[in-house]
Amino acid sequence: MQNDPLWNLRHALAGVALALLLSVPVAALLGSTLGDWFGGTYGWRAGIYSGLLLYVVSGAFVLFVKVAQHEKRPLSAARVGLWLASLWLWPGLLLVAKRPAAAAAEAGPPPAAAVSGGSLAPGPSAAPPAAPAPAASASASQASPSSPPSHGSATPPPSA
Repeated sequence: MQNDPLWNLRHALAGVALALLLSVPVAALLGSTLGDWFGGTYGWRAGIYSGLLLYVVSGAFVLFVKVAQHEKRPLSAARVGLWLASLWLWPGLLLVAKRPAAAAAEAGPPPAAAVSGGSLAPGPSAAPPAAPAPAASASASQASPSSPPSHGSATPPPSA
């Protein structure tokens, strides 16, 4: 049962399902109020309600795809409330999530810094410089006959 993918997603699935269930009467109340305020007809109320339902269902899908793998805490009333708020605010949550990633991409890689004297100050790399590579001018035919073959290398193995 622990290897079942749906079992691993049970907290997220239950949270989004309950939040979606609670969003239906919220959408009905908002649709009725906004429909009366804008047009005052049944057509306006039904249209706004339908748009709000589409908005919340698409938000449920987007949020489930984005956070279901990370949702491991057991379901509680506070978690359902968080899912409910997230369903109504999901475009803002996506914009906030993309903004730090875009800012990090624009900033580029962080500069190398070395710790000296307890403060971060730019300095030389902590890794020592690499040893120079042996010259590749020697060919396999110039190798001494007593050395073993080097398995595709043009230079003989280093002597210890």
